Amino acid sequence: MKFADCRILLLGAAGGIGSAIREGLSGRYALMRLADIARMTAAGEGEETVQVDLLDIDGLAAAMVGIDCVVHMAGVPVEPDENAWARVLPANIVGVHNLFEAARLAGVKRVLFASSHHAAGFHHRDTPTAQTMVPRPDSYYGVSKVLGEAMGRLYADKFGLQVLSLRIGAYRDRPSDPRQLAVWISPRDMVELVRCGIEAPDFSYATVYGVSANTRKFWDNSAAAFLGYTPRDNAENWAEEVLAGPPEDPIAARFQGGWYCAKDYVER
Repeated sequence: MKFADCRILLLGAAGGIGSAIREGLSGRYALMRLADIARMTAAGEGEETVQVDLLDIDGLAAAMVGIDCVVHMAGVPVEPDENAWARVLPANIVGVHNLFEAARLAGVKRVLFASSHHAAGFHHRDTPTAQTMVPRPDSYYGVSKVLGEAMGRLYADKFGLQVLSLRIGAYRDRPSDPRQLAVWISPRDMVELVRCGIEAPDFSYATVYGVSANTRKFWDNSAAAFLGYTPRDNAENWAEEVLAGPPEDPIAARFQGGWYCAKDYVER
């Protein structure tokens, strides 16, 4: 299938990353079906909108009818300050099962799953990238992303779904602290990574890091080479300004997950 003929479902289309993907890939595919539990702006040319809850598996399956690739950017996007487990459980765990099961039921070919580098945040900053592929979550949020990666692996191995887990770094317009000089991903590079995931040749399952071309990056992202992903932005452009600010918490500075690791940390 030519990519221009692809029919895409974007879950979480009203969110920060979802909105950037919608704008950046507008008009590229035969259809961009936009889905969220929240209100969205009206559909434009080549778009459809649908309101759907990740907890409604029948609604998800209906939204996926005729879809070639699901781009999953929905759910709780950070570690909540309070009642973290109770808030993460529905959308990020039950909802992620529903995502993959609905994709199977609807006959979807490929799913791009928004994982996070917080799935491996407790690795030390000098840990070789191959070792960081072993999960080491730094929070309940990170645990939910480990489960999502495992669910994707199951659905790839058992049901033949093509699944790409994107361990997204610190997504924002510009880095704002020392750790983000390593883990930052720009909106432009995030859109490009998703485009590459949608248009890549057939594969089974892969996990890659969603990160820009940062000079100080923790990860060797050569595993993403098969996608053709070539990031263009570099957090180093803001290094002087960032490093003039407050120093990192000493516990956070040990780990790839930063303050997620330092929160409630018990010193050994």
